[in-house]
Amino acid sequence: MKKLVASLVIILSICSVRSYSQEIDTIPINTKDLNIKLKRSPLPSRQGPLNFEPVKLKPYVVNAKVNYWKTRTNIGINVNQAQFSNNWKGGGVNSVAVGGLLNYKAEYNKNSYSYVTEVILQYGKVKNKDQLQKKTNDRIFWDNKASFQLSKNWFFFGSVSFESQFDNGYRYYRDNNTQEEQQVLISRFMAPGYLTESIGFEYKPVKYFSTRIGTGTARQTFVLDSTVYDGKTNVYGVDKGKKFRNELAFQVVSSFDKDIFPNTNLKARYLMFVPYEDITWSKIDHRLDIAITAKINRFMNTSLTGVMLFDADTGTNKIQANQTLALGFGFTFPR
Repeated sequence: MKKLVASLVIILSICSVRSYSQEIDTIPINTKDLNIKLKRSPLPSRQGPLNFEPVKLKPYVVNAKVNYWKTRTNIGINVNQAQFSNNWKGGGVNSVAVGGLLNYKAEYNKNSYSYVTEVILQYGKVKNKDQLQKKTNDRIFWDNKASFQLSKNWFFFGSVSFESQFDNGYRYYRDNNTQEEQQVLISRFMAPGYLTESIGFEYKPVKYFSTRIGTGTARQTFVLDSTVYDGKTNVYGVDKGKKFRNELAFQVVSSFDKDIFPNTNLKARYLMFVPYEDITWSKIDHRLDIAITAKINRFMNTSLTGVMLFDADTGTNKIQANQTLALGFGFTFPR
């Protein structure tokens, strides 16, 4: 019995010690006689309360405007010259050729509305020894298009374009008696000139490709100089004695403009004009313009351009074509 009581007393003592040790978090230590030196904090300390005062900040207004216009200008100048001595046995003829190009494009985009205007001016001439001067290139083209977005890839558009040339164009032949080169005027500024208005729908799946479907298209062909008739009763589809001809048609215009390689750009434009008054293959006009421009350095580039044209109103039922390869100086703004 005594052993049982002693065991209970021991168990109760152990439990009370454990509960007491769990309640105590710290143990006081008497540091009166201990030599303890505390290190001084390097941070400054301030005695007393800290006072905070509000600071009034003047709002700064940024005077910034959103520019919805994007413009780009390309200028190209090409020069070619060849000179031979009188005793040069390899054959050849002295020649000088000069060509110039100006391409300006401005684009406005805001919400679902967009407007694009593009101007292309091209002119070139070549002079060979003992021959008349001849044009290598001559074009004025101005295209304006306003469109409203209907869905992700479809737009409703209206466009107006103008096309003509700067200088006189001639047909060349040699006189049977003197064998000298002669020329006959066949075209000049506004003879012919083309003004085209079109409305319809445009499909643009990506930025570099688009197709216009002009269901309502009107084209006026102008011949303002009667000297280009040269005895003919009809030139460029305009009867002699009249100044212009109006046509209603269905028109398709496809455009492609993309850098296909580093520093190499491919630009193509295809136009099909189908007059409603006579929908036959011989009366459908086709025009394909292709230009490949490769940049050599900051100021020099080389370009290969070509045009394929089928238009019975120009006086032939065959495909017409021209091609130009040039090396020259090119400037782009903004760079």
